[in-house]
Amino acid sequence: MPIPPVLVAILRAHVDEFGTTPEGRLFSAVRGGPIRSQEYGAAWKEARRKVLTPARVASPLAAILYDLRHACVSFWLRSGVSLAETAHRAGQSVAVLQRYYAKVLDGEEARMNALIEQGLAEHAGETDSS
Repeated sequence: MPIPPVLVAILRAHVDEFGTTPEGRLFSAVRGGPIRSQEYGAAWKEARRKVLTPARVASPLAAILYDLRHACVSFWLRSGVSLAETAHRAGQSVAVLQRYYAKVLDGEEARMNALIEQGLAEHAGETDSS
């Protein structure tokens, strides 16, 4: 999956500081090896407890691992990544993306109008200098 250079830098810094398992994984089960699907919930709960304040742990913030996926897809859409590219990166169809994430784009009319105006201004500038 393609990721922006800023995230590559964060990942490399993390690996430089914490390393990987002997198999090259970022995370491993308690006894080594990959984390099994039934262990994800417990691992996530422990990770939240270690990095969040007690008030945040008690809140619904990222209560389940899937919340991160939802936040990521929502962030991509709010950042202006196209529906097609977001669907591709998320491994979903555009139709599924629109069904579940359309609310993320509510209230975007002013920003979309500004993008259209910018595009028209750039296009007009191209035709003026032709």
